[in-house]
Amino acid sequence: MNILEELNNEQRAAVEHIEGPVMVLAGAGSGKTRVLTYKVAHLINLGVDPFSILALTFTNKAAREMKKRIITLVDNHDARNVWMGTFHSIFARILRIEAHRLGFPSHFTIYDTDDSRNLMKSVITEQELDTKIYTPAYVLNRISQAKINLVTPTVYNSDPQLLLQDKIAGRPKTGHLYSLYQNRLIKASAMDFDDLLLNMHRLLEEYPDMLYKYQQKFLFILVDEYQDTNYVQYAILKKLAANNENICVVGDDAQSIYAFRGATIQNILNFKSDYLDAFTYKLEQNYRSTKTIVKAANGVIVNNKDQIFKEIWTNNEEGHLIGLLKATTDSEEGALVANAIFENKMNHQLRNDAFTILYRTNAQSRAFEESLRKLNIPYRIYGGLSFYKRKEIKDMLAYYRLVINNRDEEALLRIINYPARGIGKTSCERLALEADRSKTSICEVIERMPDRLFDIPMPTQKKMNDFMVMIKSFSIQLKTRNAYELAREIASAAGILKELHEDKSPEGISRFENIEELLNAIHDFSEQQERLSLTAENLENVPRTLDEFMQEVALLTDADTPDSEDPDHVSLMTIHAAKGLEFPYVYIVGMEENLFPSIQSLNSRADLEEERRLFYVALTRAMKKVTLSYAENRYRWGTLTISEPSRFIDEIDFAAFDIPKKVSFIPEENRFMTSGSDMQGTRDQRHPFRKNFKRILPSSGDDLPAPGDDTDLIQVGMNVEHARFGTGKVISMEGTGPNKKATIYFQNIGQKQLLLKFAKLRIR
Repeated sequence: MNILEELNNEQRAAVEHIEGPVMVLAGAGSGKTRVLTYKVAHLINLGVDPFSILALTFTNKAAREMKKRIITLVDNHDARNVWMGTFHSIFARILRIEAHRLGFPSHFTIYDTDDSRNLMKSVITEQELDTKIYTPAYVLNRISQAKINLVTPTVYNSDPQLLLQDKIAGRPKTGHLYSLYQNRLIKASAMDFDDLLLNMHRLLEEYPDMLYKYQQKFLFILVDEYQDTNYVQYAILKKLAANNENICVVGDDAQSIYAFRGATIQNILNFKSDYLDAFTYKLEQNYRSTKTIVKAANGVIVNNKDQIFKEIWTNNEEGHLIGLLKATTDSEEGALVANAIFENKMNHQLRNDAFTILYRTNAQSRAFEESLRKLNIPYRIYGGLSFYKRKEIKDMLAYYRLVINNRDEEALLRIINYPARGIGKTSCERLALEADRSKTSICEVIERMPDRLFDIPMPTQKKMNDFMVMIKSFSIQLKTRNAYELAREIASAAGILKELHEDKSPEGISRFENIEELLNAIHDFSEQQERLSLTAENLENVPRTLDEFMQEVALLTDADTPDSEDPDHVSLMTIHAAKGLEFPYVYIVGMEENLFPSIQSLNSRADLEEERRLFYVALTRAMKKVTLSYAENRYRWGTLTISEPSRFIDEIDFAAFDIPKKVSFIPEENRFMTSGSDMQGTRDQRHPFRKNFKRILPSSGDDLPAPGDDTDLIQVGMNVEHARFGTGKVISMEGTGPNKKATIYFQNIGQKQLLLKFAKLRIR
């Protein structure tokens, strides 16, 4: 069997081109992995020694699947000898062979992220530096950026510009910490992840015989996802391929979305400049998505200037129009998306795993998790923990648990020294032992410490006592303070907000956003009762308390998590985590300016274009239908802020949208008030009606008829309709005259109590 007959014309041409530099621009869903796999198989079928083929991928899973497929295609177990794997795994393999050249034993240790963080923490502590300023995450992020740009500690500490940057940032000792950290790694015969790249480059740069050896060994080099390579990876590939230039890179500049990790799109954009005789093959047929989705994606990405032009097309069906959901708040957005999934699932007899929800930041998952739970729809978080299981959230909730119950020892031991307040592990262990001996709680042990003899230093005893005084001061306020106000004050007094806000690494920013989202959830909970009091001005304003919120969270987090072995669940993930995946139905949520595109991306055209590529990736994950959603208002730190629909929505052809029947218009001059921040200049004017009008999509209740005044007729058991909350059933009534209230169970949002004189209910 000729395996090449399974390829289309363009795929086959790329596979058959063996010698010299080749770039395969593979659009989304065009068979990129297929080309890479068949090219390796074709080389082996031509008699090329598998040991001389180097194939680099970005995930071990991809490497395993490709190698398995190659063995099937060539029916030759020698195919197992292809050097196929991730950059880190392949270079670690080489470094173990050649480690003595760099002064390392062959059994050197590879430090993972936690190992590196613990080592850096020790270095910072030993230097008696403030860990709130020199956080391990920040310093390690700075060091990582240096390493992937081939900046060693010696170079770093002799570079005036880098040293000035650290001084301006208020961390002038960063370069010194880099040196100490690297010395400790060498002393421990260890390398971190970035060292595997940096030391591979050193091996080729400093030892000409090593460069010659591996140039002769790897006669054919293939690279997957070339648009995601960083500078040190690019430099290594350039050296390895310099002899015969038999290098084939496969990728898509339109899917370059990892700049925050150090990836640079210039590697793929400049490939033809690096290899002047390079051939380019474009895989433009999309086998994944419908015509509607492909056209929408093309309409978005065409707005980028830094790209290699290609026109993606498909022979698939026209397919569904693109859905667009407008919510009043982020919480309502969660409900609308969950309800849409439920309706789609029921109406078309679909499985849960047909759906995915994609968001820009992990913090957005909370509203969708809660809404899916209410509808008993199983789901799974990918690329991160479930919102309420993330460490920073568990830390914050531990403070709230301890305020509510001072005897909660697990919560106490978790946070008594977080953020760091000088209470060591040994002292905590002695506290726990004394509590066990005296059969009392750790809290009580701390309270009577001054009257007892403990083998704990007095300064530490004072810190423990101060901690419990802080906790108990909040306990006193528990029943009188609004849940949000108290929760925010605890987060501030505990030092968690300051700790996370000062960590500017990508992980630190994500953790900070998650705490913000938790406080938003508490604010939303608090507002539920206060909204009623705003409507009923003569009712007493009874605040909802923190212990009530924690009770709801306990019920939420105690719910059985979806069985990880059962694949039938809705997938929730960031768009970055969705790269390389595909789903029949995709919901892209949070489509708002300053969220997507991110506010951090509006400072330069390059950053904005990366955000647009990220949206392109999100669109092209879908096979059958895409639905976009946004909220008109979103809470940020307890303040309701007005949100503007994302500019990316406007870049999709209006005809591609499934617009609800009722559409209202307002003059164009009132739309996109911040259009001056658009780095692309004037907005797309391809559609004549956009010159004069802006489309405003209705909220969930906008299509309802104007409510009548049925107040005096409403009774328990009746079905009623509310302009915002939808259809519900009256459960109970209380009060008389203007103070008459009804408790109603609404299908979409649950139970609400409304003052009838303001509710304007309509009997169904």
